[in-house]
Amino acid sequence: MAVPPGDIPDPDLLARARLFTAPSLDASLVREVERITGRRAEPMGSAPPDGPHLCVGASLPDAWRTGRLVWFHSVNAGTDALLAAGPWPAGALLTRTVGRMGERIAQYVLAWVLAECQSVPEFAAQHARAEWRRLPSELVAGRTALIYGTGRIGAAVAGLLRGCGIRTVGVARAARAVPPPGFDRVIGAGEDTGALATARWVVSALPLTRATEGFFGANRFAAVRGATFVNVGRGATVDMGALEAALRDGSVRRAVLDVLPEEPAAPGDRCWRLPRTVITSHSAGITADEDVTTDFGTCWSDVREGRVPRLAVDVGRGY
Repeated sequence: MAVPPGDIPDPDLLARARLFTAPSLDASLVREVERITGRRAEPMGSAPPDGPHLCVGASLPDAWRTGRLVWFHSVNAGTDALLAAGPWPAGALLTRTVGRMGERIAQYVLAWVLAECQSVPEFAAQHARAEWRRLPSELVAGRTALIYGTGRIGAAVAGLLRGCGIRTVGVARAARAVPPPGFDRVIGAGEDTGALATARWVVSALPLTRATEGFFGANRFAAVRGATFVNVGRGATVDMGALEAALRDGSVRRAVLDVLPEEPAAPGDRCWRLPRTVITSHSAGITADEDVTTDFGTCWSDVREGRVPRLAVDVGRGY
């Protein structure tokens, strides 16, 4: 990971840093953070302290974005909103929480894949009409899932799908000769046109960055040939107008969207009228307090031993 070595907190600064936690955090979580660090936590207020400080929370107010910030641990996996809110303090380490989110999101994706292949939505509709009619099922083995994002979440999705006999093709910034565990192969984002045409499912686990905003637009959806699109990454990576057009012309068979560009969606939002689409409430990978404390504890151990945490964010890339 391309994180500048200077972003590892200086041991002296870390030793002197006061610990601050967001007021919204559960008291039991705060106590566990105190246990890990061996120091008392103070609630983040309207203004930061004069000396070095370490913060744990979901957001960082403008007043706290100063050179006195040593380290911020985000309780969320996505840091796009955190970074978009203002300039990141030079030299401050940013780490994030993933926990078992990959496992949860992978099960979410598999659930919708199997539900579609077993005609669960159609059978549910028939039940509501008291209608008895056989519907065909589809076997998943041998089909291809194209998974955008090959990090911890994408790899978890790939591993679970692959366990069902689905061929998994990852899409990353560049192709990899040796694919990560869970993937049959990994291609570069610039060479995905052919893979989109042969995929049965297109799964996005992309973060939101300058490079991925509107990533799934008219050109990519035009290359799809009847795949189902599942988005468990970030809503703004999708051009919703292009997705709607692709659903209406049939190039995209169905869509399952756990994330949207604007959340929550108002009752009158046109996303609710997309054909053959299911929208869920950004709930595929809800973070548990246990995830936060486990990942923060791992990052704490890494930093204390002079290592860049695996969960460190390259603020230039945005993930």
